[in-house]
Amino acid sequence: MQVKVRPGDTLWKYSIWFGIPYQLILDSNREAAAGVLAVGDTVQIPGYIWAEHTVIAGDSLWRIATMNGVSVDLLLQSNPELQGEMLSIGSKIAVPRRVTRRVVDARRLYGYGSLLEDMNRLTDIYPFLVRSDIGTSVMGKPIPALGIGNGNKKIHFNGSMHANEWITTPVLMQFLNDYLLSLTNSMDLGGLAMYPQYLTTTLSIVPMVNPDGVNLVVSGPPDGEPFRSEAIAINGGSNDFSGWKANIRGVDLNKQFPALWERDAVQGPQVPAPRDYSGTAPLTEPEARSLAEFTRASGFQRALAFHTQGKVIFWGFEGLEPPQSEVLANEFAAVSGYEAVRNADSAAGYKDWFIQDFRLPGFTVELGSGINPLPIEQFGEIYDSALSIMLAALYM
Repeated sequence: MQVKVRPGDTLWKYSIWFGIPYQLILDSNREAAAGVLAVGDTVQIPGYIWAEHTVIAGDSLWRIATMNGVSVDLLLQSNPELQGEMLSIGSKIAVPRRVTRRVVDARRLYGYGSLLEDMNRLTDIYPFLVRSDIGTSVMGKPIPALGIGNGNKKIHFNGSMHANEWITTPVLMQFLNDYLLSLTNSMDLGGLAMYPQYLTTTLSIVPMVNPDGVNLVVSGPPDGEPFRSEAIAINGGSNDFSGWKANIRGVDLNKQFPALWERDAVQGPQVPAPRDYSGTAPLTEPEARSLAEFTRASGFQRALAFHTQGKVIFWGFEGLEPPQSEVLANEFAAVSGYEAVRNADSAAGYKDWFIQDFRLPGFTVELGSGINPLPIEQFGEIYDSALSIMLAALYM
């Protein structure tokens, strides 16, 4: 929500008037150097939207303010044309309304368009949320990253590296929405205070690493050529892409990282396929390459890649993981009910590469159970387990 600066206004005053922590106000207005404002400037207030109230008989500023959970002073600040308590029936009053409910619509078939819709809602309401693009997919779709917080502890989550594991994206987006709500409403999340984490942690989320593949599973083959014909041919002539894990070119992105890639590549298909084809070399695919470059540049201290299914947390690779990995994995298992497993019979995954190259804790979290794509009816159970793991990752 935007407000116009009046004489004497400061970001600190906005923090008091709206009941929003000062750092969130400051981070929503990074261009306001050192909090210095000029009359007529526009200031972003996170966690609020504008609503409109039509004055009816019996209305007063006090009554309207009380109905909307704001102060009379805030109503007057928002409507400088008002003269004291004099209201005209039928006139319109702008009312700042605090957002207290989720705006992410997670319980649906969740393709790239759904992600963009929800990201736009969140960045409009919470301007301290930083959006960037880490690269583009084969088909040219920007691959977005969302950043929250400015602390020295740097943590990364990603999802939907495998196309038919798309439910990991709405899980991450709902978590982000809940985190933002907790910050702007001074509420706990999972019984934990989140504002201290905002101050000490920088959280990076890439919610959909494989947008082309996800759309293939959720919506069917694209209209454009040659992608449509090539994807159908790779899929054996079928328009049922429910078993598709790869990107649009038939390369499995979680077999693309330079961590014993050569060993892994000989075990799977040697040509493009709906799943398990490693490609002709590591990082040939723009999605995997973009995630690797982003990771190298960001200095993450731990990374969690969310997949489905199995209710398992994999935390080791070739004995290269640090001792902290086991501690974290056991905590994730304790809070979620999942099983912590040191090694999987695989290589060339994002987690493997992260451990190998940085010697830091990396995890593959296999959410839920069943056959991919997991039904949206499992979302509540999956989210509860994922939430406990993500909170543990932030707090430990």
